[in-house]
Amino acid sequence: MSNSLSFVLKQSGAIARITLNRSKKRNALNWHFWTEFPKTIRALSDSGQTRVLLIDATGPVFCAGIDLAMFSDMGSSVKTAHDREAFRHILAQMQSGFDALEAARFVVIAAIQGPCLGGGVDLISACDLRYGTTNAEFRIEEINVGMMADLGTLQRLPKLISPALVAELAYTGASMDAKQAVVCGLLNAQFAEARQLASHVNAIAETIAEKPPLAIAATKDAILHARDHSVAETMRYMRALQAGIFQPQDIEAAITARINKQTPAFDDLTKLSSNEIEN
Repeated sequence: MSNSLSFVLKQSGAIARITLNRSKKRNALNWHFWTEFPKTIRALSDSGQTRVLLIDATGPVFCAGIDLAMFSDMGSSVKTAHDREAFRHILAQMQSGFDALEAARFVVIAAIQGPCLGGGVDLISACDLRYGTTNAEFRIEEINVGMMADLGTLQRLPKLISPALVAELAYTGASMDAKQAVVCGLLNAQFAEARQLASHVNAIAETIAEKPPLAIAATKDAILHARDHSVAETMRYMRALQAGIFQPQDIEAAITARINKQTPAFDDLTKLSSNEIEN
């Protein structure tokens, strides 16, 4: 287990869990999060051993967005052109954490209890699956504090739900409740209690972790490629992708396990680098 100032990482077999753990600060995302989160996600992906990542939080609020203390720090850092040039790179570092979620070779599941605001929406927009409690709510908070969202919400959310709905939320700063989030497709499902949410996402994670990692990674790649390209481009990409990762051994293992009513065993993905996460 790795403890930090902003989140806790736990690994149980092929399933990793990142828990936002600043409940007294409503899990606001501080400087530590923005520096450590990208490195953690990349290391998990590079190891090849993680097949599913769950992201949840402690306390009644999933995430209140960016820690307000960061804004006072940034206020004095954009006075000159040189400051603003450096600010672009700070922003790129912050964006890189959520970019890493998309680039990861595993499925990322968000379990959202209570409010998810500002940077929290940026976070869940980069996840593959999202589930929440009935008291979950979602708000593009940035417009309410005098700025625009800049960490991925305006780019990813219109690919998940109606662009017109995103525009309304982004312009007004209004909240969307869990019921509407399910109806519009942001949430896969909602649950009355946090324990029901946890039970469901754990079961989903276990199911995915039993599938062949090679096919899961390629499926995620194909889904994201299809999001950003035409059908014809995506079909060309699919031909190359399938030819590259087609694995008869995994097919045989899956069919044999099904016949024998067993859980199939698949090899982990190849380790990409020497990145290590301390346990």
